[in-house]
Order: sequence, then structure tokens, then C-alpha cells
Amino acid sequence: MSKKIASARISEKSSKLLQELNNSLPFDKLLYREDIEGSRAHAFMLSEEGIISKEDYEKIENGLVEIYEEVESGKFLLDGDDEDIHMAIEGRLTDKIGDAGKRLHTARSRNDQVALDFRLYVQKNTQKIANLLLENISTLIKVAQNNTTTLLPGMTHLQHAQPINFAYHMMAYASMFKRDYERFVSSYERNNYSPIGCAALAGTPHPINRKITAQKLGFKAPTLNCLDTVSDRDFALEILFNISTMMMHMSRLSEELILWSASEFKFVTLSDKHATGSSIMPQKKNPDIPELLRGKTGRVNGNLVALLTVMKGLPLAYNKDMQEDKEGVFDSVKTALLSLEVLNEMIDEMTVNVEKMNKACMIGHLSATDLADYLVKEVGIPFRDAYHITGNVVNMAEEKGVDISELTIEDLHSIDERIGSDVVALLDNRASMNARTSEGGTSTIRTEEQIEIMISWLNSQSKD
Repeated sequence: MSKKIASARISEKSSKLLQELNNSLPFDKLLYREDIEGSRAHAFMLSEEGIISKEDYEKIENGLVEIYEEVESGKFLLDGDDEDIHMAIEGRLTDKIGDAGKRLHTARSRNDQVALDFRLYVQKNTQKIANLLLENISTLIKVAQNNTTTLLPGMTHLQHAQPINFAYHMMAYASMFKRDYERFVSSYERNNYSPIGCAALAGTPHPINRKITAQKLGFKAPTLNCLDTVSDRDFALEILFNISTMMMHMSRLSEELILWSASEFKFVTLSDKHATGSSIMPQKKNPDIPELLRGKTGRVNGNLVALLTVMKGLPLAYNKDMQEDKEGVFDSVKTALLSLEVLNEMIDEMTVNVEKMNKACMIGHLSATDLADYLVKEVGIPFRDAYHITGNVVNMAEEKGVDISELTIEDLHSIDERIGSDVVALLDNRASMNARTSEGGTSTIRTEEQIEIMISWLNSQSKD
């Protein structure tokens, strides 16, 4: 077995078991773009500061570009016995250009190199996820714009509570995704600092200029403290947390889509493109996509907890435990990107069954609170007394087998003669929905206002 590039101190051959445990190339090869990008910037800085010659820099630059093309074309397969992506790229470079390739690692360590590669990966995918969130918000807005007058039973405890409109419900999820987007943007800004040049943990005696590499790689500035930088994985934890929170919101929406598409509701019909059949029951149409999205939420939550657990007891600075930081992030990012794409397509192509929603609003006495509010505002009855009077009215409606909105004024007077005839119109579900005109409320006017505010905000965001 050949000696590894980074094993000058080790005189014996590594155990095969150690090699298998230590080898990260099978998964960190995903970082080849970032590794080459970072190395090109580092070599440029070394040349600019006179630490390596212009001739060596040109060889390194051309060699790295060629290696990138080789990986992209499949000519250079990242499946050798190198222990990580950094050694694989550096080894290939040295094979191609000789001693100049050995000078690339001047004034850096794999500690700051991996911190750079991983941070670049996280930053790029933070932007990708944020952009997909904007697309999902736009789709939810489109559905909302078409349903500002579509009545829907608003629920608490999964029981019919008050009438709302379907657009209002969609805007609730748009609001969740807006917060998710803002978390990703905030994380991007907070973590947009360059680790390269920190070396192993304490900086380097070489006269480097970290501002050059930071600028060339699109970072705001170099990180402040090298000891912190090489041991920091907050950026990885942040994207995992942001994804977990976003997927939790997607899971809640998925759960409602599963319920709404069931025979008992039929509020929405999912496109056949986004459902599957049964292997034995020919009549079945299963909502597999929302079920999978709901299930994958547990997967990304596990990745977050795993990395939190890895990091919780590590002394400064770099420790090999931190090799466990990548697979969970890679998995969560892949899951998030796919989930956002499929959710957006599914929402865009689902059918809203307006009549089913309207009919469901006649179950559960959704306008009961309006009667209690009427008794308080118009008759001057204390709310707690009004609450009990309304309860008696609901009991009467139950006995008659009708919704409270279907009771006559004579029915209402049999409970309390102080109830005026004008209350009958107020108990209509559409009137009840439109009565909620407080800011953030469900009335069609307020819902349309929320849509306009969200559209204005959406138009102010720039896709990077």
C-alpha cells in the first residue's frame, strides 16, 4: 500500500480498516467543483503576493482547469485510493504539472481547505433553496388569487371552527415559506466569510493576503479568528436547521393535502402525475408525493440532530469527528431541492374543488362565534353569557339536524328574544368570513390585501 501524501510522520502502512474508516473520497468527491475553485483562488493569491512564481501559477491554473474538465467529462474518475477530494485533486495536479503542483498547498492546510470547500457548497445551495422557495411562494400566491371567495372550513383540533377562504389558507403557507426564505438569506449573509488562509488553526507565517481570495471567491471578507474558523460548522448546522424547519412546513402542508384529497373531504384533486395506484386495488389513487415529503422531514431532522451531536463535545480546533459533517448536509440539501421542485409542481397542477369546500362549511356551525359576538356588540350581553346562549342555539340546530346558519328568527327567539332579526344574515357563512376584517383576517378584502403585500415583497427579492 502506497504512503499517503499527508503521512510524513507515519512510518508504518495504514491498516486497511483505518483506511476504510478514514476514507472520505466516496462522499466528499461531491466537492470537486468547490475544491478546484478554492485552489484556483489560492494559487492566484500566492502568485499576486510573490509566494510562488507566475510561471508556477500559470501551470497550476491551467492544470486545475484541465482537471475540472476531466472530472466533468468522466475522464478523471474520483474513485481512487486517495483519502479525500483534496488529496485526489492535488495528486492529479502533481502528476500533470510536476513540482509546481506541490507548491499549491503552500500557506494552507486541509483544515482551512475543507472549511472553504464545504462553506462554498453550503452557500451555493443556500441560494438555490432560497430561489426555489420564491418559486413556491409565487405558486401559492397564484392559487390564492383564484380562490379569495372560495369558502373553506377553518379548523382547530382538526374540528370545524370558523369559515375562512381557501386563499387565506394558502397565504398562511406562503407566510411560512417567506420566513424560511428569510432564514436562508440571513444565514447566507452571516456565513459569507472566507476561511482560506487560516491554515491548520493559527494562520501562517507566509505573507498571504486573505482579502484577495475572499474577494475572488465572492465572500464579503476573511473570517476574523482562525482558531474558530477551522473548527466552525455553524454554517452547516444552520442550513440543516433551515432545511428542517422548511421541511416541517412542507410536511404540514403535505398532511393537509393528504387529508383534503381523501374521499371524506375531496377538497382538492391531485394530478395523476403526482399520485400512484395500488398493486392490488385497482380503484386506488394514493397521494404518494405528499406522503413522501412528510416522511422525508424525519430524515432531515435526523441529519440535524446527528451533526449537533457530533459537534457538542469537540475541543478546538479541528478534529477528525468533523469528517461526519458532510454526508448529512449533502443528503438534506438533495432532499430539500427535490422536495421544493416537486411540491411546487404538485400545487400548481392540483384542482381545487370549490363546491366540496363550500358544502363542508355547512357542517359544524362555523358561524356560531358570530352570534356570540353579535350578542356582545349589539345587545350588550357579557361575552360569557353570550357564549352560553350561543351554545343553546347550537344544541337546537343539532336537534333539528341543520346548520346554525339555517335556523329561522323564530328558532332563535325561542332561545332568547333579545336576538334581533338582523342576526340571520350575519350567520351566513360567507358573511361570517367577510366580517373578519381585522388586519391579518380572513375576509376577502383582507386576503386580497395580504396577496398584494406578498406580491410586492416577492418582486423586491432578487434571484442570485
